[in-house]
Amino acid sequence: MNEFTLTTERLRLRPTIVHDAEFIHALMNMPKWLQYIGDRNIKTLKDAEKYILNTIIPQRERLGYSAYTVIKKADNSKMGTCGLYDREGLEGIDIGFAFLPEYERRGYAFEAGTALIETAAKKFKLNALSGITAKDNVASQKLLKKLGFGFSKTIWFQETELFLFNIVLNERC
Repeated sequence: MNEFTLTTERLRLRPTIVHDAEFIHALMNMPKWLQYIGDRNIKTLKDAEKYILNTIIPQRERLGYSAYTVIKKADNSKMGTCGLYDREGLEGIDIGFAFLPEYERRGYAFEAGTALIETAAKKFKLNALSGITAKDNVASQKLLKKLGFGFSKTIWFQETELFLFNIVLNERC
């Protein structure tokens, strides 16, 4: 299994593991997660463990990348998640991110996203990435644009109308 870890000035991004189940449970039940990303039916700690074991880890074993738990170097606190996802029904690899409310609007998502985009190009040799966001998730749209993504089109994904953004990596990295 690929246990590749990224570091930035303030952050460490390490592959999400079963030990993160309590954190993942809390993150996936935040009001903003449920509103903008959707209910993954992670109601218990056991559900979170199963999600990590059945969704996150298999993708990482298959492709070498998946979800990364974002940790603040200064105090080792788990802040959020940032990852590269091969989503069934979506063409290409999707970047996704979510942070606990106390870590929003401090540049952490941009810092983690920038590191992950550079790694996607250089280490994982990906040529492009997509980003999907709810039409009313303006903060996510602004972050994708700041990361260099451009709006592509409106799509229907998992019975939800979303905005699709794209970035060509060889033009950026």
